[in-house]
Amino acid sequence: VQLVESGGGVVQTGGSLRLSCTASGFTADEYAMGWFRQAPGKEREFVAVINWDGGNTLYADSVKGRFTISRDNAKNTMYLQMNSLKPEDTAVYTCAAGGWGTRYVNYNYWGQGTQVTVSS
Repeated sequence: VQLVESGGGVVQTGGSLRLSCTASGFTADEYAMGWFRQAPGKEREFVAVINWDGGNTLYADSVKGRFTISRDNAKNTMYLQMNSLKPEDTAVYTCAAGGWGTRYVNYNYWGQGTQVTVSS
């Protein structure tokens, strides 16, 4: 099982980025998939999760209304559209699968992460 993130980078405050997470070694629609993030010196933080068919999503309050999680099972890929980015969104964003909810211990599979930096 492998999860590979892409799409991170540097963006100014108020800008947008779209992260992707492509799965291999399993069929994406077998699992819910989610995003976590970790800023330097801080604990890993739940961002969003989407169920196997995209019909149910859950967001952290800090990103609700700004971030949108989606998936394309035909491409084995999950996305995180991030709009109205703030400096406090700066973190390594990591894709996860095989779990549900806001606790990272609930998830079985993890990617390596992609850096998102929001400059003020």
